[in-house]
Amino acid sequence: MPEGIRIFRNLEEARREFPPSALTVGNFDGVHAGHRRILTRVREVALERGLKPSVLTFDPHPTKVVAPARSPRLLTTPEQRCRLIGQHGIAQALILPFTRELAQLSPEEFVREILVDALGTKAVLVGGNFRFGHKQAGDSKLLQELGARYGFSTEIVPAVTIRRTLVSSSEIRRLIERGDVARAGRLLERPFAIEGSVVHGHGVGKRQTVPTLNLSTTAEVLPAIGVYITHTHDDGRSWPSVTNIGHRPTFGGSELSIETFLLTGLEGEPPAHIQLEFLRRLRDERKFDSPEQLRSQILKDVSRAQAYFRRVPCHNRKQHV
Repeated sequence: MPEGIRIFRNLEEARREFPPSALTVGNFDGVHAGHRRILTRVREVALERGLKPSVLTFDPHPTKVVAPARSPRLLTTPEQRCRLIGQHGIAQALILPFTRELAQLSPEEFVREILVDALGTKAVLVGGNFRFGHKQAGDSKLLQELGARYGFSTEIVPAVTIRRTLVSSSEIRRLIERGDVARAGRLLERPFAIEGSVVHGHGVGKRQTVPTLNLSTTAEVLPAIGVYITHTHDDGRSWPSVTNIGHRPTFGGSELSIETFLLTGLEGEPPAHIQLEFLRRLRDERKFDSPEQLRSQILKDVSRAQAYFRRVPCHNRKQHV
C-alpha cells in the first residue's frame, strides 16, 4: 500500500501490534470530504497524544450480511479505500471480516472486545450519525458513555456540507449514476474514477470512426450512459481523453461498453490496465444514421474536451489513486 499505511486483516494479527490507537470506525466508501474531515482529526489527536492514527473498516459491507436486499453498490473496494485513507496520514487500518457473529455483538460487547481489548483504543472519533452493535442499537451518545467507562475519549466530528449538499456516500452514488460526475467530484474532493483491464473491442472504431481503448472493469458504480470528458492513467503515464459509456447503438450493439479516445498520442506500449477519472458529462449517447455522422460528432466532443483541458490543466486537479 502507498503512503506507508499498514493493513491488518484479522483481530489476532491486530491485537499484537495495533495498540495504542486513535481510531475511527466506519465503511468509508469513496473516502469523501466528510470522511477526510474525520481522518484529519484522527491524525491530529494521534499526534497530540502519541497514539497510532488508525481506521477500522469492514469487508463485506455490513448490510450484505444483515440485510442483503438493501446492500449498496460500492464506490471503492477495501484496498482502494485503504490507499485513499493512507493519503491522509493514517498509519494503519484493520479490514475486519464482517460476519453474523460480529453482527450479534451488543454495543458494549463491540466496544469492549473489539475497540478496547483487541485494538487498544485510547481515542475514538466518529461522525454524528455513527451506529454500532447488534441491530445498530448503539449511537454516538452511547459511545461517549462507554468511552467514559472503558477509558477512551470520544469526539463527534461534524458532517460536511458543500454547496448546501450534505456529503454522503449515498448522495455521491446517486450523482454518479445520473451522470453528474462534476458534482460528485466536488463531494469527493477529487474526480470519481474506475479502473480495470484494457480489452479488445470489435475493431469498428479503428476502421470507421476513431480508435479507442476498451475498458473491462468490476466497478459496482458506473456513470450514466453517455459521453464524458475524462483523464486516463496507466502506470506512470496519463492522457486527456473522451469516454463513451453505452451500447454502441449506431453499430447495433447491445452489451455495455466503456470506450476511451485519447486526445494526445500514445507512445510506447499500449496500456494493459487503466484508470479513468470522470470530469464532466458532455452529452447523451445516441444513434447516428452513419459512422460518418458519428465520427463528426466525436470530433465535436473532442473539441469541447480540448477546450475544457485548456481551462483546467490536468496537473491542477487532484487525482484518484
